[in-house]
Amino acid sequence: MSEFKQTFNSSIGKKLIMALTGLFLCTFLIVHLAGNLQLFQNDEGYAFNVYANFLTHFPPIEVVAYILYACIVIHALYALILTVKNQKARPVKYATVNESPASWSSKNMGLLGSILLLFIVIHMGDFWYKYKFTDTVGFKEYRTNVLTNQRTVTDFIPQVKDFEHSFTTENDVEIVRVKDLHTKVSASFSQWWYVVIYVIAMGALSFHLLHGFQSAFRSLGWVHRKYTPIVEQIGIWLFAVIIPLGFAAMPVVYFFMHK
Repeated sequence: MSEFKQTFNSSIGKKLIMALTGLFLCTFLIVHLAGNLQLFQNDEGYAFNVYANFLTHFPPIEVVAYILYACIVIHALYALILTVKNQKARPVKYATVNESPASWSSKNMGLLGSILLLFIVIHMGDFWYKYKFTDTVGFKEYRTNVLTNQRTVTDFIPQVKDFEHSFTTENDVEIVRVKDLHTKVSASFSQWWYVVIYVIAMGALSFHLLHGFQSAFRSLGWVHRKYTPIVEQIGIWLFAVIIPLGFAAMPVVYFFMHK
């Protein structure tokens, strides 16, 4: 047991933990982007609001969510510990210039991570916290005729305290009453400063993943002459390009659509 503890208290152990939590967060980004793309459906927020309700009321997803929060904290904490330890190990800068081909992103992972951590705090405070723990997010009622697929949307005011959601069917009409996170998102994305913060954070995410995704595989020892180039391409195109662009497109599109 002491050897196990010693391993994970070492620099190598900390890097392994960072690699594992980082890859878990990468997986989350794919799922989160897929869900958030519901914002682009022209359905007055129906798909996105149902998706948000599912995330916050399906027990297995809620368990995964708390694992996610733990991974964010652990990843950030271990990154800070390793950064401080490296600085203490080399308190005086080298007299000669380092000519190693290290990328800009690899040299500035601390800065990029700090930007992302600040963004996560702002983002969760504005959406997750207000959605779950305040009454600042209203409700929508969606009535869909299951025969014609026609849908009407109205604001809904609960008549009972602590109302969360309801899904019922009356005379071939599906009635869905859920919290209206879509309107909250639209309001936030209508503010130029919030859009700027979001886009800057996605730029930081791009550079962070450009180095971090590949580095995680190296830390875990998953290096192979045949497969490493594939991992690098996935890191570049999926995680450093497609995912950040997908997230950044949401506030930009909403900002110009609702001007």
